[in-house]
Amino acid sequence: MGDDVTTTTTRPANKKPKIGIWLLLVGAVIMMAGLLFGYDQGVISGALGGIQESFGASTTMIQIITSWVTLGALVGALVAGVLADKLGRRVTILLAAILFTFGALLEALAPGTTVLVIGRLVVGFGVGVASVAAPLYAAEQAPTRLRGRFVSMYQLAITIGIFIAYLVDQALINNDMWRVMLGVSAVPAILLFIVMLPMPDSPRWFVKVGRRDDAIKALNKIRPDVDANAEIEEIEKAAQEDDANKATWAEVFSKKLRKPLMIGIGLAVFQQITGINAIIYYANKIFAQAGFSTPQDQAAATTWAIGGVNVLATFIAVAYVDRFGRRPLLLAGLVGMSSALITVGISFHFMDNADTSGAGAGGPTTAGLITLVALVVFIASFAFSLGPVVWTVINEIFPNRVRGRAVAVATAVNWGSAWLVSQFFLTLIDSIGNSATFYLFGAFSVIAYVWIWRTVPETKGRTLEEIQEIWEDDNPVQAQRDAGTL
Repeated sequence: MGDDVTTTTTRPANKKPKIGIWLLLVGAVIMMAGLLFGYDQGVISGALGGIQESFGASTTMIQIITSWVTLGALVGALVAGVLADKLGRRVTILLAAILFTFGALLEALAPGTTVLVIGRLVVGFGVGVASVAAPLYAAEQAPTRLRGRFVSMYQLAITIGIFIAYLVDQALINNDMWRVMLGVSAVPAILLFIVMLPMPDSPRWFVKVGRRDDAIKALNKIRPDVDANAEIEEIEKAAQEDDANKATWAEVFSKKLRKPLMIGIGLAVFQQITGINAIIYYANKIFAQAGFSTPQDQAAATTWAIGGVNVLATFIAVAYVDRFGRRPLLLAGLVGMSSALITVGISFHFMDNADTSGAGAGGPTTAGLITLVALVVFIASFAFSLGPVVWTVINEIFPNRVRGRAVAVATAVNWGSAWLVSQFFLTLIDSIGNSATFYLFGAFSVIAYVWIWRTVPETKGRTLEEIQEIWEDDNPVQAQRDAGTL
């Protein structure tokens, strides 16, 4: 990687950045993108009952309706890398907002399951595009000292969107207004379009396409406190070396990018196979099996135990990702996640082997309440670790010339993993039972801990260009330990 790296100063990292209105609007863009993503994730949990009743959908069709949004997102994420590099980050985000709005209307007006699934695919495509372009835009616009916090805001917004969706579900569940639940998802997409419209593209993208004057204007607009010419010169130096070898898909998978790509893909996979989307999508069904008998009780448990805790715990990552670093948050979160998932598995073991036929009259069983508490711990642990920090790392570990495509690959893998989990979660429970399913998720969490401890280096406090120097070492983690920086 040595030939592809430009050594830069740490001036931008050490100088306290000034936060003006345009930098706040960059934060608003990432928040709106996360809101639309999160609302779509959360709303389906409350809408499934009404959809099943309206269309007489089977378990397999329910899994398709739930999970195929992730297939659309997978395709959207792959396409987004090319779009973000060709059209720019700004236009790509605007396109995502339009797609999401159209998909939301299809969902709300669907006369049957076929149109509903098509709507889910279109919504997923928009989400996939936004999930690449919005964090990429934030990573390239934010000052180095705040980059982790800005990208983490994306995950915070996702959790807020999930929480809002659960609140809407809880408010409308008595009336079974699933079409309204799904149609409301167009609101954050419209807001994203409005906020993004006056924004400039990122200076790094302008430099990438040879528009230096526009890059300086954009930097002066977003960050008027920095020396724009000096900053652009640093970006140009890196871009010039990037341009010496134009990025291709073959380069994304080349040997010299193998370390960051494997880390990006590994984090993307572990974020999903530890079970988060199974719990988010099917929360009501999980609580039903834990003894919360009425739809109202299930919706309330989902709203506050999952949605509320998810939001609050994500604030930890937003506040401390640039203070404590990426690795400590990831490792601490995985300890809580694995412990909680094993506890849920034990609780379901007792519930699966007990007579819970009378649980509905008196409310959830003791094991059901333990499941509730354990899921709270899981959600809290995920929300300050794998949730936001994975996206922070993925968006900062690749060289500028391939960042769009490489981030798209990692994001597509993330969506592919999400599809596998959400498509087969109910089938897995039917096949091996609740207890074994959560034990499996717990085992994946333990494996993730060991892999991150051995493989993922710390990137806190480094510029995007300086991060590329990390990959020059055969074992970046050991090199950081030897240097005393880990």
